[in-house]
Amino acid sequence: MLGLKLPTDPRWVNIVEKNVDEILTDHAYCEQKAASTAISLIIGYPDKKELVHEMSLLAQEEMSHFKMVHDRITARGGHLGRERKDLYVNKLMKFFPKGGSRSDQLVHRLLYAALIEARSCERFRLLSEELEDQDLAKFYRNLMESEAGHYTMFLSFARNYGDRQEVDKKWQDLLDYEAEIMRDLGKEETVHG
Repeated sequence: MLGLKLPTDPRWVNIVEKNVDEILTDHAYCEQKAASTAISLIIGYPDKKELVHEMSLLAQEEMSHFKMVHDRITARGGHLGRERKDLYVNKLMKFFPKGGSRSDQLVHRLLYAALIEARSCERFRLLSEELEDQDLAKFYRNLMESEAGHYTMFLSFARNYGDRQEVDKKWQDLLDYEAEIMRDLGKEETVHG
């Protein structure tokens, strides 16, 4: 369903289990960044009524996810650590050329967001199936379903705002590029790394 060309190596879960506090901190920041992306799309494209409506709902949902993750951190006796660079997102964002028409920029941003959500969904599925901590596994199962909805929403918006054939070609090219990025990742206790 997600269309990812390279699945995450299941051994990544072993890294996560040894560093749960680290992944929770990384995950909290991912939720905060997702909310920021939604707000940024509202600011950049206020004329797109349906997008503005959905992004306002998404920003609220992502911040509620941030709170849920933060609550888990504090319940474990920890605190929100410092944000780390997201190598995955930094590499991913180099795929489409800078500039271009406003419409192209919107489609590119939506495709990036769709792919980030798809990878998060795939990672959360792995966590929900493989973590020994059943409470945490259930937590990630619930979030996985949410991420899947976000992925399809972003991809649908990209297809609505751009030429469908062109958007689908860009999507496939981006998926190929992402698979190459993932060959070097999956060795850290981060949501995408």
